[in-house]
Amino acid sequence: MHYKIHTPLDDNTVAKLKAGDTIEITGTLYTARDQAHQRLVELIQKGQALPFGLKGQILFYAGPAPTPPGKVMGSVGPTTSSRMDLFTPVLLAYGLKGMIGKGPRSPEVKAALIKYNAVYFAATGGVAALLSSYIKKAELFAYPELGPEAIYRLEVENFPVVVAIDAWGGDLYDQNRELYKEA
Repeated sequence: MHYKIHTPLDDNTVAKLKAGDTIEITGTLYTARDQAHQRLVELIQKGQALPFGLKGQILFYAGPAPTPPGKVMGSVGPTTSSRMDLFTPVLLAYGLKGMIGKGPRSPEVKAALIKYNAVYFAATGGVAALLSSYIKKAELFAYPELGPEAIYRLEVENFPVVVAIDAWGGDLYDQNRELYKEA
């Protein structure tokens, strides 16, 4: 199936998505990589306020390249998601509903996606310049000292992703391994 969805995500939207569905996201995404994830989890563990509410939000595992003149943002593509696996269940428990990255996830993340009714989207790697064209507004939002690993708030329109792991445990990576094993 193909869906056009808007952020923030709600339980009904997440529940209808299945592994393999193609999606166009319109709304707000927040970039966050390893160091930003660590800081967010540390704030949660200390009971301190986060720089933004996680409820219903989507984190894009990306760090943008410098912004060229006349552009909203430089190239921005997905990074390997497994590097965030240690932090992901905590963020999902705190209300995060989606993540965008590339590559498979750990069994712990898959279990947390089911438990918290959340979804993992994959964006195509290697097309960072194209992905940046779907960004209509970008703002350095938190942790500027982290450079490209800072958190940016992005306003996107029809940002293309695929449901890689759904809230029911469907896993596109596992499905494709089985498909090619049979071939």
